Amino acid sequence: MTDPEAVPPTDGVLPTRPVLGGFHPDPTVCRVDDVFYLACSSFEYAPGVPLFRSRDLVTWERIGSVMDRPAQLALTGAAPSAGVYAPTLRHHDGTFFLVTTNVSDGPGHLLMTATDPTGPWSDPVRIRGAGGIDPDLAWDEDGRCLLTWSDDGIFQAVLDPATGGLRSEPRPLWSGTGGRDPEGPHLYRVGRWWYLMVAEGGTGPGHAVTIARGPSPTGPFEACPHPPLLTARGTPEPVQNTGHADLVERLDGSWAMVFLGVRPSGSFPGWHVLGRETFAADVVWRDGWPVVAGPVEPRARPPVRAALGEGALGPDWVGAGVFPDQVLRWSRDRWRMASGGTGRVFVGRRQEHRTVVVRAGIDADGGAGALEIRIDPGHRVALEVDGGRIRAVARAGPLTTVLGEAPASADTVLELRVVEPTAPQYSRERGPDVIVAAVRTPRGTTELARLDGRYLSTEVAGGFTGRMVGVSCASGEIGVRFVEYRGAD
Repeated sequence: MTDPEAVPPTDGVLPTRPVLGGFHPDPTVCRVDDVFYLACSSFEYAPGVPLFRSRDLVTWERIGSVMDRPAQLALTGAAPSAGVYAPTLRHHDGTFFLVTTNVSDGPGHLLMTATDPTGPWSDPVRIRGAGGIDPDLAWDEDGRCLLTWSDDGIFQAVLDPATGGLRSEPRPLWSGTGGRDPEGPHLYRVGRWWYLMVAEGGTGPGHAVTIARGPSPTGPFEACPHPPLLTARGTPEPVQNTGHADLVERLDGSWAMVFLGVRPSGSFPGWHVLGRETFAADVVWRDGWPVVAGPVEPRARPPVRAALGEGALGPDWVGAGVFPDQVLRWSRDRWRMASGGTGRVFVGRRQEHRTVVVRAGIDADGGAGALEIRIDPGHRVALEVDGGRIRAVARAGPLTTVLGEAPASADTVLELRVVEPTAPQYSRERGPDVIVAAVRTPRGTTELARLDGRYLSTEVAGGFTGRMVGVSCASGEIGVRFVEYRGAD
């Protein structure tokens, strides 16, 4: 490890572009040789805990999900923004470890291991003796595994990772610098010091990262004399709510961090719609303390085109409270999607770009289905198909409105577009974007409705996720000929 007191100081600014756009919160990162691996929270969506790899911290390749089967991930009855909270990903003695909390499947945290990050990952070992959320793993000089977590303060105990049993009583470590909700702890050995990094201020406008150090992994810990390590609160930065960070050392001895943030837009007070995204920054060390040195970001994010493939689901497709293959099956030339009698089911992917066009072909002779953009079931815009009619429907909390209607036919294509707002720059009517609902046939395109995108924002819907785009089935069984997503920033 590089001696932190030997590196010259540098100051920098926060990035403006994410390395993982859309709903990818609570990033955690580790390095093996010259490859970085990163995982994120997934909440009520399955498969759970998306996993990525990179060689430069900028360009990330999706390599699967850690929790990719029902034996690992119980989501029955999981409400929006419940399910899997912040994970920690680490590599130790040739094994990958992922520890997280499924708040819909308690008590305790869940620990999974793999020798290859692409899987298979083990069934979870349940850690029953520790409550709270945001578990972290570290190993001391004697090889003991230390579990650190958040539960109205930061706590720690020695863990037996094979059984999930605690080998010591939980003890408080540190409560941060005074901000609310100290959480997201990560413990590191750098040079002669042990560092404990946490998030404070809640994952909103007051969010920040603070850090303390001590002579051992159990402390005592003293706070950095110039907090916080990272925050955007009270600044004009285009990326706000920054926090929940994880540090990683590159192969050349330089350092970086990944963290979450949001990109609000529109008039005061601003709305963010893509959820909490993953950003990255360089880190250097000054007088034994880390300092953010400048952005790590792509110069520009290229447009993306993705589709629901024939006969196989790509890793980007997830189900709300269900695994996609539990409600989707391929039959000849289309997907068959069934509600299973349990009410509306949804399968989709994250909206990762500011402007989007998503199209679908849906046959609803045997049921009722829809193409939709949603934050959750209570905040969505949908093109619903039921028999021979298509309805553009908006729901915001208890209010449901039919915005327009059109006949359905075998050659109808449903289309939802997310476009730039049309209100003047400084108008209080300017939202973050506009959602356009339309139908396309060989005879042309008919626009059915437009909706201010603020009604599908986190500031309106609440919760910890972001927009998803995909298809739903409300009753019976529908046929899905295709779903295509095109996104650009």
